Amino acid sequence: MDLINPSVVDLSRFQFALTALYHFMFVPLTLGLTFMLAAMETVYVVTGKQIYKDMAQFWGKLFGINFALGVATGLTMEFEFGTNWSMYSRFFGDMFGTPLAIEGLMAFFMESTFVGIMFFGWDRLSRQGHLAVTYLVALGSNLSALWILVANASMNVPDGAHFDPDTMRMTFDSFVHVVFNPDSQAKFVHTSVAGYVTASLFVMGISSFYLLRREHRQFAARSFRMAAIFGIISTVAVITLGDVLGRMDYEHQPTKIAAIEGLWHTSKPPYEPWILAALPDDAKQESYFEIGVPYVLTPLITHSFNTPITGMRELQEQAGPRIESGITAVAALKRYGETHLAEDLAIFQAHENDMGYGFLATRHAPNQDVSGMTDEQLHTVVEQTKPDILPNVFVTFWAFRLMVFLSLYFFVVFAVAAYLSLKKQLERYPLFLKICLWSIPLPVLATEFGWITAEAGRQPWTVFERLPTFMSASSHGVGYMLFSLAGFTVLYSIFIAAELYLMFKFARLGPDSHGTHEPENSTPSLSVIAH
Repeated sequence: MDLINPSVVDLSRFQFALTALYHFMFVPLTLGLTFMLAAMETVYVVTGKQIYKDMAQFWGKLFGINFALGVATGLTMEFEFGTNWSMYSRFFGDMFGTPLAIEGLMAFFMESTFVGIMFFGWDRLSRQGHLAVTYLVALGSNLSALWILVANASMNVPDGAHFDPDTMRMTFDSFVHVVFNPDSQAKFVHTSVAGYVTASLFVMGISSFYLLRREHRQFAARSFRMAAIFGIISTVAVITLGDVLGRMDYEHQPTKIAAIEGLWHTSKPPYEPWILAALPDDAKQESYFEIGVPYVLTPLITHSFNTPITGMRELQEQAGPRIESGITAVAALKRYGETHLAEDLAIFQAHENDMGYGFLATRHAPNQDVSGMTDEQLHTVVEQTKPDILPNVFVTFWAFRLMVFLSLYFFVVFAVAAYLSLKKQLERYPLFLKICLWSIPLPVLATEFGWITAEAGRQPWTVFERLPTFMSASSHGVGYMLFSLAGFTVLYSIFIAAELYLMFKFARLGPDSHGTHEPENSTPSLSVIAH
């Protein structure tokens, strides 16, 4: 098997990471704002107070801007699987394509249809009818996230499929196993609730802007209070569900959890500290300047006080026999493809569970062919492949910590915000309002770091322990990849500029266009923020 140019693989990875990170800037806000809009409109329907209708309409306008650009940036990503990751699509298309097709047919079309009705149906539907439409928009948005995360979870825990040696593809077996994959359920709830955190701080930040300017004060105070309560509940849920995901990684992806914790050697419970900060060195496989809290890591990860966590060096040694077994599987698979002899198929089936490790070893084998190696060559290839089972520890370690530190910061901000809001003392603390305003981008950064943790931690696999990333890309030229990367960078930069321009424009205009007019102490100057 001819391996793809490593530069093409790196550029394909960088391009997909770029487009995914760009797209994911819009997704959490879309997910969170839908249910906040539904909550605001529910209060309007129940109480009949016009201000809550104004809130739903104003925040709905900002939701619409974000939703439109999220759709535009997301559509191109699905085409990338065919253009830049054709080997992955061929190998895993049955498993990955099914949830994406359901997402498009069931969730995306539902969401898009009802979004239009939500915007243009205020004067055409009854209050209860329009509220039902708003809830359907929220349901459709979150169902879209569900099916995408079901597809992603199958890459991490590929249940519900088997490898067919005749077609060289993973064949879809069980829809139930795919949908109810524990990884997908935990990721869906964690990601959705992270979106609620993003939306809460977004609403709080813009409301703080109005309070600092002493404009739309009643509107801003009510929006702020609802967002603060929504946010503190969501932050607690995010932290709790993050613990569930950590436990699942411990059970299914030990290399990821070891990299997240910077654990080079097997832990010694119960003392093992949770490392707050360190400088992991991937080349030397050790960390420098570690600062940690003792007696925390073992119960945090294993939910016990005496269970050790296997370190990365030990995981490498444990992978040795699996690499040898995988080489046997890949060699038998190649012979079977040429001869279709039952004995070759039997050998392959006996070692099939380690096939991915055999694929991982091919780039170190003579002529990228693991068949017919001498014992000395086999030993060399196995030793060279062992370090490849680990992700980039520095990136995974710090992406996770930045996400966690930001989550704790959000908890403090929302707790203070809820207290001051319920006490009606917000305007006494302009510094805190400024903190809320300038914190608007931070939840987006936290979700980006979460995505990096999940995806970088899965490496070197696109399909965990089945298909290595370096075998998954399309065989393009470097020039083509550079050209498309530049094109995507320019296009997506335009999208982000459009998003920021429209958001700033309509946020500055405020809710007056929806009928909320408050003559009290309106101060259009921005000097209160500058000082």
